[in-house]
Amino acid sequence: MEMAPEPSNSPLRFKRVAIVGLGLIGSSIARAIRSSGQPIEVIGTDVSAAVCERAEALGLCQSVERGLAEAVQDADLVIFCVPVGAYREIAEGVAPHLKDGCIVSDVGSVKAFVLATLEPLLPSSVFLVPAHPVAGTELSGPDAGFATLFVNRWCILTPPPDAEEGAVLAVRALWESLGANVEIMSAAHHDLVLAITSHVPHLIAYNIVGTAADLEAVTQSEVIKFSAGGFRDFTRIAASDPTMWRDVFLHNKEAVLEMLGRFNEDLASLQRMIRRGDGEGLFGLFTRTRAIRRGIVQQGQETAAPDFGRRAAEPGVK
Repeated sequence: MEMAPEPSNSPLRFKRVAIVGLGLIGSSIARAIRSSGQPIEVIGTDVSAAVCERAEALGLCQSVERGLAEAVQDADLVIFCVPVGAYREIAEGVAPHLKDGCIVSDVGSVKAFVLATLEPLLPSSVFLVPAHPVAGTELSGPDAGFATLFVNRWCILTPPPDAEEGAVLAVRALWESLGANVEIMSAAHHDLVLAITSHVPHLIAYNIVGTAADLEAVTQSEVIKFSAGGFRDFTRIAASDPTMWRDVFLHNKEAVLEMLGRFNEDLASLQRMIRRGDGEGLFGLFTRTRAIRRGIVQQGQETAAPDFGRRAAEPGVK
């Protein structure tokens, strides 16, 4: 059988990748590319001089530039790894310096906003392929990243309808080379799916931890002292980067509000079950939700080990 020709922008032909933003995700991409052994020059930049200095000390990239123009010059791929609220300013800064045929991508948690913001600002000679690696931790900064962050995690690509196929294949292949599983969907569908799987859970976590903080004074520190597994997991999520999550909710508000409406309806139903003593209804709900957890474990997106996360952080526990 005749082999299909290699895409003109295959990852092995990415000679230079520029990463704008060297926090958890940006530094993990840099580490993952360099650990993969691919002959790619990784250039990094960050708005924070302190982050740039730390990235240099860690040896994350072959070069860390202080200016956007210097960082993206001659890059085959530019990845925005900053909060989505900063995209417009970054795009305006890099646009005049992107070479013809360059691919621009990102790692943002919302995608319709990304397409609407970036498409008008980028030159017509540049290809836009937005991406969202569904991976991360509650930590941030260049020290928080690690090369295996994306292994067996999903990366969702949301190219515009008229995207150049070679550019999409190139970005897909790069993420796969970093260990990710890749899915392609529309930006609108991505935002709806992530609203319920990621955005609303974070919002609930921020809310319940905030409620507990208000109760802390009343209960004389018993809320934190007697934190059980459920509350402890909420605090982990609620420790995520506040700038990033502020921007997520501001720029995916339609999908988040729609999912919050559904959540409030289901919560009201749960309240009625408790009020009426509907044990059968409660048991049925808890049985269905338990099956969801088992499905996540079976797909390798989580481990079934007890107290995951807390035990991994304990000295000597593997």
